[in-house]
Amino acid sequence: MPVAGRSEIASLKEAYALIGLNGPVEGPALTAAFRAAVKAARPDREDGDADRFRRVIAAWRLIQKQAPARPALAAPAARPAPPPILGLTPMQAVAGGGARITVGGRRLRIRVPAGLRTGEHLRLKGAGPEGDDLYLPVRIRPEDGLSAFGDDLFMDWPCAPRLFEDGGRIEIDTWSGPRSAWMVGGVASPYRVRLRGLGLPARGSRPQGHLFVTLTPAQDAPSAAEDLLARFSRVWTPGRMAA
Repeated sequence: MPVAGRSEIASLKEAYALIGLNGPVEGPALTAAFRAAVKAARPDREDGDADRFRRVIAAWRLIQKQAPARPALAAPAARPAPPPILGLTPMQAVAGGGARITVGGRRLRIRVPAGLRTGEHLRLKGAGPEGDDLYLPVRIRPEDGLSAFGDDLFMDWPCAPRLFEDGGRIEIDTWSGPRSAWMVGGVASPYRVRLRGLGLPARGSRPQGHLFVTLTPAQDAPSAAEDLLARFSRVWTPGRMAA
């Protein structure tokens, strides 16, 4: 007569047999066999058996305990640190010049050519960790109300509200000095004008860019008379008047 409550499993072979397998399997097949065996032996089923239920669970635990340990995954190879981003102001992109940047703990002074665009790379010969060339990604950040996109520069400028209704001449202080533009009457605000050739300089296959100025109405903007007086004051000198 069998001993009630016996749940000891003598061997792996017996454990596999209890869950309906003829021998070792791995992965989803093993899990599926265990689930089917434990479901069939559940005591709450009409044909279930509490002792078999316990033995199936014991068999599963023995199989899991005796399963070979999975080899530890090799640590991923260390990736080289990405190169620092060369951040430029719009005026640095226009004129070029010297800049300082830290590469691998070294503080370098580099020469920036005029006309670099966001998304391009500046090559530093022999500045890499193994003495190879290093390519710095370029990003032009907005500064002092001036921003860059592609070949072009962008800025905002206030003007008298009447110009949106009547039109007229407006003078804009750009990075290259005062420039005049004409507005037609009856336009909605904001209104954008293009000043040719005042964007990023031509470089390689990239053409000369333009400056796009967004005009917005402002009550404190100079009137037409004040604008004319300001332009006259810039060109007038006592010597010229005396002559």
